[in-house]
Amino acid sequence: MSGRNSIASIKPRDVAATLLWLGVVLWWLNLQLGQVAAAEQRDVDRREPKRVLLLHSFGRDFLPWSEYARSIKANLEQRSPWPLDIQEHTLLTARFIAPGPEGPFVEYLRSIYEGHPPDIVMSIGGPAAGFVQRHRAELFPKAPMVLTTVEERLIDRASLTERDAVVSVRHDFVAAFRNVLQVLPDTRTIALVIGASKLERFWLEEVKKDIGPLEERVSFVWYGDLPFDEILKKASVLPPHTALFWGLMSVDAAGVVHDGESALHRLRAVANAPIFCFEESFFGRDIVGGPMHSIPELGQKTADAALRILGGEKPADVKIEPIAYAVPKYDWRELQRWGISESNLPQGSEVLFREPRIWEKYRWQLALIAAVILVQAGLISGLLHERRGRRLAEVESRQRLAELAHVNRYSAVGELTASIAHELNQPLGSILTNAETAELMLKGSSPDLQEIREILADIRRDDQRASEVIRRLRSVLKKAPFEIRDIELKETVREVIGFVGDVASGRNTVLSFHAPPDLELNVKGDPIQLQQVVLNLILNALDAISEVQRGKREVSVIMGRSANHAEIRVGDTGPGIAVADLKTIFDPFFTTKPEGMGMGLAIVRTIVEAHHGTISAENQPFGGALFTVRLPLAG
Repeated sequence: MSGRNSIASIKPRDVAATLLWLGVVLWWLNLQLGQVAAAEQRDVDRREPKRVLLLHSFGRDFLPWSEYARSIKANLEQRSPWPLDIQEHTLLTARFIAPGPEGPFVEYLRSIYEGHPPDIVMSIGGPAAGFVQRHRAELFPKAPMVLTTVEERLIDRASLTERDAVVSVRHDFVAAFRNVLQVLPDTRTIALVIGASKLERFWLEEVKKDIGPLEERVSFVWYGDLPFDEILKKASVLPPHTALFWGLMSVDAAGVVHDGESALHRLRAVANAPIFCFEESFFGRDIVGGPMHSIPELGQKTADAALRILGGEKPADVKIEPIAYAVPKYDWRELQRWGISESNLPQGSEVLFREPRIWEKYRWQLALIAAVILVQAGLISGLLHERRGRRLAEVESRQRLAELAHVNRYSAVGELTASIAHELNQPLGSILTNAETAELMLKGSSPDLQEIREILADIRRDDQRASEVIRRLRSVLKKAPFEIRDIELKETVREVIGFVGDVASGRNTVLSFHAPPDLELNVKGDPIQLQQVVLNLILNALDAISEVQRGKREVSVIMGRSANHAEIRVGDTGPGIAVADLKTIFDPFFTTKPEGMGMGLAIVRTIVEAHHGTISAENQPFGGALFTVRLPLAG
């Protein structure tokens, strides 16, 4: 009874709610299972390689299409989220003047891919595009296709299906020829090199249709009906102001198949005119350049289309505009070869393959050399500055030396006053006596003219003697800059001996001078300063002897030669020099005289060293001091 009441108490509304909740749970579980299954399927799809069929028109290594195919494959392999199985085949019939039937090749492909169709078919070039369009139903009725690297005029738009996508290019022959005329304004003829296959004959006719606007400006020559060897002969003897334009050479008029790269290289080797082309595949090898189709751009756009289709997008929805010429590019080496000025190139052009300038090629070496040169220049500048400062200091030192020496000479002349007066009084007194005698004789009735002539000669001789004393005094007292000139040292010293001879006699001292009569002592120096050296040494010797009360009083000046030096030795019979003073006797302000300043010998050493000489002092074995001056001989 209670069980029945419990069941009866369940309301229909509660049952409905429970069922609804169970339905939601089942829907959510189903959704999750579907997502897991889809994820597993995607993982399977990503693990499964995508089979890509590349169908070439002329061959895997035939320029220019081989470069486009290489760029497409590289883009696919780098960007594909799936493993790729790229399989390549070539439609060789496009390389023949009279291509054979296509049936056997169709059967070959069908036997390979029967039951295992490719995930995508990609045709490279115009002949391959035409082939897959003609045999699509037989070969790949359901496989998506991308027709690429094909000029848009070679696409049969009416035959395209929803499973087809196109990546085409656009040839603008007028723009290519206008570029030739801009780069070479004097061009009168353009010779077009092209083969004789069906495709090449098609393009020759297309060029002839397009060049109407240029025929008044330039004439055209067509090489489509000649064997390639004949084309080479004509290209070697082209008239001036001619340019060659490389179109396509797969097979020539003689039926000989040519590889595009080797054929162009042979043409450049003999051509006497520059070669232009709109295919980037040949750029950097043998052509000048110009506006060209960009290989990277076409490779990228073709890979974009293929990956979108492999990802599930409908091929018919993949719309890509025909690819036009890229920014003009030129080979710097060819511009130099043909003397083409860069000012003739279109605005915004690129010039590649420039030979690096010496700075770019040897940047680090030149930078190092420049651094070394700068360092050396800095060092040289510093040395020159130091040399200039040293020379200025030397000049200033010499000026001060001259001033100090001049003061020293005044001091020495003060000591020679008595001698100077005696030297002047003697000739002046003699002149006066002779003049008075001559006057008395002239007052006589019959003067002796011969004796008067002798008196006048004595007056003239005494006058010259007085003049010589004054000249010597003036030369000693003259304030003149340090002057280097050639002098005869014996005569220079002899003048000093004559000047101080009376001073020595006044001090009861014998002054002797010894010099070999045949000895020539020529030196470079300032005669006044060298006389001051000898004068100072003689006066110092006289002062030293004045302290001697007994014994011989003598000062000797001896001249001689030692190797390449002239020597002046001034010795005396005085008390000599204390041994302790021998090392400091030439120092400034050193003196043994109570009234002395201690500058005489310091000035002597300075003057001698300024003449690149040396001076030394020593005691003689028999007593007295000896000063030896050595001066380099001239020459």
